Amino acid sequence: MAASFATLHHVLFLVWFLPIAFSLSFFFFKAESISNVSCNEKDKQALLTLKRGLTDQEHVLSSWSDHKDCCIWDGVFCDKKIGRVSELHLNYSRLGGEISGSLLQLEHLNYLDLSYNNFNCTPIPTFLGSMFSLTHLDLSGANFCGLIPHQLGNLSSLRHLSLGVNSNLYVDNLRWMSGLSAIQYLDLNSVDLHREVDWLQIMSKFPSLSELSLNYCQLDSLNPSLGFVNFTSLRVLSLFGNHFNHEIPNWFSNLSTSLLRLGLTQSSLKGNIPPSIFNLEKLELLSLYINKLTEQIPELLGQLKHLMYLDLGYNSLNGPIPSSFGNLSHIRSLYLDQNQLNGTIPKSLGLLSKLETLYVGKNSLTGTVDERHFRKLSKLKNLYMTETPLFFNVNSNWVPPFQLGYASMGSIKIGPNFPSWLQSQRSLSFLDVSMTGISGKAPGWFWNWTSNITFINLSNNHIECDVSDIFLGSTVQVLNIANNSFYGPISRFLCQKKIRKNKLKVLDASNNLLSGELSHCWKYWQSLIHLNLGSNNLVGGIPYSMGALVNLQSLRLQKNSICGDIPSSLKKCSNLRLIDMGDNHLSIIPLWIGEMKNVSVLRLRSSEFKGYIPQQICQISSLIVLDLANNSLSGSIPNCLKNISAMAFPNSYDISSFSMSLLYLYAYKYDVENVQLVPKGKEMEYNKNLKLVRLIDLSSNNLSGSIPTEISDLFELRFLNLSRNHLMGKIPEKIGSMKELESVDLSRNHLSGEIPPSMSNLSFLSLLDLSYNNLSGRIPSSTQLQSFDALRYIGNLQLCGDPLPKSCTIEEQSLNKSPIGSVEDDYENSSFYIGMGVGFATGFWVICGALFFNRTWRHAYFRFADEIKDWIYVTTMIKMNLLEKLRLCLSK
Repeated sequence: MAASFATLHHVLFLVWFLPIAFSLSFFFFKAESISNVSCNEKDKQALLTLKRGLTDQEHVLSSWSDHKDCCIWDGVFCDKKIGRVSELHLNYSRLGGEISGSLLQLEHLNYLDLSYNNFNCTPIPTFLGSMFSLTHLDLSGANFCGLIPHQLGNLSSLRHLSLGVNSNLYVDNLRWMSGLSAIQYLDLNSVDLHREVDWLQIMSKFPSLSELSLNYCQLDSLNPSLGFVNFTSLRVLSLFGNHFNHEIPNWFSNLSTSLLRLGLTQSSLKGNIPPSIFNLEKLELLSLYINKLTEQIPELLGQLKHLMYLDLGYNSLNGPIPSSFGNLSHIRSLYLDQNQLNGTIPKSLGLLSKLETLYVGKNSLTGTVDERHFRKLSKLKNLYMTETPLFFNVNSNWVPPFQLGYASMGSIKIGPNFPSWLQSQRSLSFLDVSMTGISGKAPGWFWNWTSNITFINLSNNHIECDVSDIFLGSTVQVLNIANNSFYGPISRFLCQKKIRKNKLKVLDASNNLLSGELSHCWKYWQSLIHLNLGSNNLVGGIPYSMGALVNLQSLRLQKNSICGDIPSSLKKCSNLRLIDMGDNHLSIIPLWIGEMKNVSVLRLRSSEFKGYIPQQICQISSLIVLDLANNSLSGSIPNCLKNISAMAFPNSYDISSFSMSLLYLYAYKYDVENVQLVPKGKEMEYNKNLKLVRLIDLSSNNLSGSIPTEISDLFELRFLNLSRNHLMGKIPEKIGSMKELESVDLSRNHLSGEIPPSMSNLSFLSLLDLSYNNLSGRIPSSTQLQSFDALRYIGNLQLCGDPLPKSCTIEEQSLNKSPIGSVEDDYENSSFYIGMGVGFATGFWVICGALFFNRTWRHAYFRFADEIKDWIYVTTMIKMNLLEKLRLCLSK
């Protein structure tokens, strides 16, 4: 449930050890302690020239004026003794434009910070390499592009260089860096370094280098063959987001006396955790998160007694959790989630008195977790045990020594009793106890206890509760009680006065026993972005007041007994992306549906809709699912479906258009867009992969007319079902251009003509049903079309060819003639045609010449021809009448 939330924890902590930590501390500070020595005039004019070249959206340079002492300007710091500008702190100022060469006139400038501005992908000015007094240069996150100028290697006094988070910077080599003899801190995050294969040897030659950050630099090797790397002073090494694709090298053991933090997250490392890691005796942080590491976690890892942060999550490590981890007395964060660990959780983990975060979820750990596992964990704040076959078995009167803020315990065994120890957790903001076997009545204390909580997931249990007993604190944003036994009229919950000031964004009460009509109290729920009341016993109409839910993005009322019209007030819910009102008793599809421009999924199947499919539905260009199946819709299929661009063009469905609120929910792995569809004749639930679906299902209606040829323009469509209607005419000739089609069902209609040859181009087709139509001719030859069972073509009397038992020899002979033959074939064919011409001329004059010159023969011949003509006419009419009667019988 919360794997992405786990990722957020990893990333947030790693940000601590990135160089971005240098920020705003001095920016708006006024230099009050500066001596009476005023700003140097030369420096002032240089700064004013700099200002004129910059764009200043936030007016942060408004204090830079000619009549003021420049030493008291915002972001400017001077040497107190001589009044010369020594530092410029212009970070996070939304500056842009051109950086003037007037900076060269600031002869005493040693600190320049232009980080986190926007210089619109311009190159780093080469003149910066001539500012020899600089000891600190920070250009990170300022949107610089292009080649890093080699001139920066001239800054021999530079101790701090940060060029990271400029996504389009690159180097052709790093040899120019040899001049940075004083460098201590180097940040090249996101700089493309792949052209420099000797980066490691170059970096290791800096004797004073203590922090090196090369995250996401497209590096592909740590040179594991090297036996020694001479990082004599290195304390921090961060290399995550690269593509090493080899084992962790042994040369890390050379850093045993200095290295404090090692970050190798998401670097495609494989193999085991080698002894070179155990030798890093001073290590405080080790992150191997998201790699391909295998084998067991070594017991010796527990010897790193200074370790405060250990992340081994998202690998393929197996075996037990080492009991030696109980020796990590300084550990605060321990991430072992998303591996293949087995065995039991060692009780020695209960000795980690400084532990704040424990992630062991999504493993194969078994056994019981009891009070002894938490004996000394008084500082524990985050516990992640989700999707692990553990039994959380504690006494009903247990009072934990900790105060959790985050508890993700879904899909482990906790029940049948409700966990009473939660009552002592007053700081909890996130609670997931879904699918944990809890049953029976929810205790009375629970809803009052939720006054400070943000996220509650009780879904997929057997909890009984009257919805009128639910009380939501003002902080609750997500409430998921789906698949339980909550009961009572829904209005008692929605209209109670004590929760009218709620901030709820997600309410999922689907698959319960809720009853009654939808209330008119929706004005109190305007924060909702996701509402799911499906699969209950709700009755009555959809109230007009639901239009008050202006932030709603997902509305699900499926599988109830709701009746009547869809109110026009829902037009106000312009952010709606998913509408599911299937399996109800509704009336007509409203014309205003075309105004819902952001809807991606429209599921109205099995809801007794009558009338026509409005043409306005084609105005919803963002549709990826149009499911109107099993209704009583009549008329023709709109010929404007090609206007639904999400089904016509690749990448036209933009997931980035989700609001930040929905992205927040996705961080918790909460599937707000799961929906039941019937893509290949079987009902399936789509959630995370819903964005890949492109489906039109109009089956089991009373639609008539022809299939519009324009439907062939939906090049991204994957599932098409028009079966069980009264459609006539031909299958569109260009249906083969819809090359993404995986399923086509046109069965039980009145389609006629031949199967278009272009259908043989549908290489992804895994389901085809053309049965019970009036199709004729030969089934086109292709690997796909002949692979389907004959039942998929049955009921078309004039259809022949494989896989049907009825052969069509004449058609096959005519189709099997090659349009281009060999030279011998051409010679034989030309001889045949010459002989045929001579024979025709000879025969013509023998027969016709005799008739022309002999009158008796001529009269006898024409009399015989008249008799034959009459006989053929009578015989033909008799046969045609018999065939017509036979066709009528078959159609009945």
